[in-house]
Formats: sequence, structure tokens, C-alpha cells
Amino acid sequence: MQEDLTQLLYDALEKQDTLQLEQLVGDLQPADLAEFIHQEDIETSLKLLTHLPINRRAEAFGYLDVPTQIKLAQAMTEEGLAQLFMHMNADERADLFNEMPEERQQGVLRRMAKEEREDLRRLASYEEGTCGAIMTSDYVTLPQGVKVNRALEIVRQTAPNAETIYQIYILDAAMQLVGTVSLRELILAKPTTEVDTVMTSDVVSVSVHDLQEEAARKISRYDILALPVIDDQQRLVGIITYDDAMDVAEAEATEDIHKGASVGPLDEGFAKAKISSLYRRRINWLVLLVFANILSGAGIAFYEEIIESYVVLVFFLPLLVASGGNAGAQASTLMIRGLATGDVGARDWGKLLGRELIVSASLALTMALAISGIGFWRGGLDIALLVAYSMFAIVIVGSMIGMSLPFILNKLGWDPATASGPLVTSIADIIGVLIYFAIASAILDLPMAASVT
Repeated sequence: MQEDLTQLLYDALEKQDTLQLEQLVGDLQPADLAEFIHQEDIETSLKLLTHLPINRRAEAFGYLDVPTQIKLAQAMTEEGLAQLFMHMNADERADLFNEMPEERQQGVLRRMAKEEREDLRRLASYEEGTCGAIMTSDYVTLPQGVKVNRALEIVRQTAPNAETIYQIYILDAAMQLVGTVSLRELILAKPTTEVDTVMTSDVVSVSVHDLQEEAARKISRYDILALPVIDDQQRLVGIITYDDAMDVAEAEATEDIHKGASVGPLDEGFAKAKISSLYRRRINWLVLLVFANILSGAGIAFYEEIIESYVVLVFFLPLLVASGGNAGAQASTLMIRGLATGDVGARDWGKLLGRELIVSASLALTMALAISGIGFWRGGLDIALLVAYSMFAIVIVGSMIGMSLPFILNKLGWDPATASGPLVTSIADIIGVLIYFAIASAILDLPMAASVT
């Protein structure tokens, strides 16, 4: 059904049928209209938006990514943009406001009502990445001590401007947060009951200075629809809704995945990223890892005499070092995700180290037994023992590197996701080469063999 509507919309645009455009745009969900607008030029996008009432226009505009919003905002008149700002969600307009040129900001502020203007300035003042930067001021509050019947009247009066009314916040005379009550609890309570008797005083909250990820973690952990945000004086200054927290979680997961592949952040998204942007985001790590892998080559060059004496060793070299890198990448991924979700912390270092050692030893033993048969077939008992011992040592060391590196980076205050698969694999490769040929020297007594040849 939705595909039919978008096809009709294309047809109406081609025919320039204004009446049909107005009807079709009204039938589309705001999110679907925003997706359609993403694919159109600025002139067409503005034309489509003008066919909507201002409240639905603001809703559809909020579904667009910020780069697209900026392009459309630049093409609007200051009066039209100010009107749009007045109907957008508080947090969304603050995000857009921060991305606009200062001259444009001042022009829009001059055309907004004083209350919305001050609210926008306050929300836009918080540092990017903090809870204050993603909170909204569109919520419902009740004074402490008010009775339920009066509380419901207040909710009815303030609900039209609120982003959510399912959770209501109780404030004292100093505007400090003292409790919360759900709309369901209010409806079920007796009219003469004070809200203080039905509210929950054990409130989960975050500070305006906390990182956004903390809000997403708390909303997920406590399964709540909205999370109150308080300032340094414990006053309620905003809330973070579930949908905004999930946007943060998605963005953080995307960033971690990119870092896990040694790719820089793509603000515009992969589909819209320019070739030059994709190049810049990927080249730095690739060049660094090229020079890191030179150390592997140096290790091989150091053992040239060994390789000349036993050419069969070359057959097992990529297999062994790749196994160590793969084991390290697995351990690193598990640790990075555990640190990101708060499942593990620095205090768990000793316990996790011991557990990983047992797990990696079990994996290494299984892989060593699997490869020993091939070693015996290619070179006899000595080569079978060599590749088995090497596999055992390399997999354990690779796993220890993969598990430890995220913890070390986290302790240094760096993002654990920097301990990406390519980085761990490169380090494991270098050490794997050294381990392999060191064991080969010990088992095969290669210095003597080299002197004979």
C-alpha cells in the first residue's frame, strides 16, 4: 500500500497536480514522507512539505537527518523557519539550531516567541554528546501536594504541548524532582488523594552533564519510557524519551562497528557518503596498519635461514598467524561489547583474564590437534609437533591480546572500540610470526641444520 502511494506521488509530481499532491502527502505517514523527501531535490522537498499543516510538517521534518534539514532550512525564509521551529520537538530544533550559521540563528530567534526562544537557547547551550544536548523540555509536571482531581486538570491543560504524558514528574517549591507518577496511576487513584501518596519517590535520573550513552543504558536497564534530566541543583530541566535514547544507542552501535573495522565516523551515513569522505575515513588506519605489518615481514626476514632449511614451514605460516588473529578478534569483540553495555568493567579484569585463559587454552588445544595431522602428513613428526605447539601458543597469545587491549584503552580513557579487529589482528600477526619461528628453532635445532647446508 505504501509503495502504491509513493508511486502515485511520483506521478502527481510529474503532472504537477497540486490537488492530488496535497491529498497524497496528507495520506503518507510523516516518517514515510521524510524517506521520500531524502531522494528528492530541495525545491521539490519544500513543495511537498508546504502541502502539510504546520504541525505535521514539523513532525515530518523531524524525521529527516540533520544534513538534509540544514539544506532545507537554508532554502526557507526566516519567517517560515521560525514557524517550523515553534512546532518542532524541543530537542530536534535545538540540534538543528546548533548546526545553523550564526546569522541564520539570530534571524530565527528574532521571530520566535520569548518563551520558545529562551528554551531553545538553553537546550542549544549544552555540550554535544551529553544528556542535556538530547533532552526535551516538552513534559508534564505537577506541584507537590496537589490532589489527584486537580492533577488531572493540569495534565489536560499541558498535555497538548508535551512529547509524552504517560510519565508525570512531581516538583517541590524549588523545582527539584521529588517523584514520578504514571498517568495510569493518576486515573486509578481516588480524586481526593494527594499525588504524594501514589508517586514513586525512588526516581531514576541522569545529570545534564552525563554522557548520552548513560541515558540509553538506564532506559534499557529499567525499561522506562522517559528519563528525567536534572541539573547541579537537582532541578528538573528536561527528559529523554525512549525513542531519542534508542537513536543514541543506534548511533553508538554504528560508531563502534565502524571503529571495529578501523573506519572513521560517517556523519552523513554510508548511502550518502561521498567517495572522498569514504577515502578519508578509511585511509589513515590502513596506512598505519601497513607499516605495522612491516614488522611481520622483518620477523620473517630474520628467520630466512630457517625458511631456507625447511621450506615446508612457509605452508603453515599464514594458517597459524591468521588463527591467532581470528581468536584475538573474537575476544576483542566480546570485550568491547561488554564494556559498551556496562556488562563488564575494570573491576572484572582478573576474573575475565582467568576465564579467557581457560577458554582460549581449550580452543587452542582443539585447533592444535586439528592441524597436527596435516603437519605430520607434510613433514613428519617434528613438523606435526611444531605446528601443534605453535598453534597452541599463538591462539592463546592472540586471545589474551584481544581481551586485554580494550581494557587497557578503557583504563587510559580511550574508546575501547579502537581495539578493532584489524588492529588486534596486526599485533597478533607480528607476535605469531615470532612465536612460530622461535618454536621452530627450538624443535628443529635449525642453527645446526643451517650450518650443515
